[in-house]
Amino acid sequence: MTTMHTTLETIVIRPARPEDERALTRLAALDSAAALQGEVLVADVEGDVVAALAVEQDRAVADPFRPTADLVELLRTRARLMGIPGSTNRRRRLSLRRPSPAVALARP
Repeated sequence: MTTMHTTLETIVIRPARPEDERALTRLAALDSAAALQGEVLVADVEGDVVAALAVEQDRAVADPFRPTADLVELLRTRARLMGIPGSTNRRRRLSLRRPSPAVALARP
């Protein structure tokens, strides 16, 4: 028998505040990345900043010891919904412009 324990955690996606500086520095160090610059959104889980996104660069840092992939996607989605310039992933924009090689070959 497999037992699964789940907990409901409060997740808040919000703009970074000056008091988040220490948490953002810690995340960058944990993620072996440079500090984020410009406008930053954070994913706050139960009072802990566990992921952040520099929206103009579409560059994220996250706690590698916690499951944060979905939180980074939430941050990117929030940035797009807010209409923040530069928040659209460049790779996704380019992929919409060019058909894949398989599609190109299938066309008459």
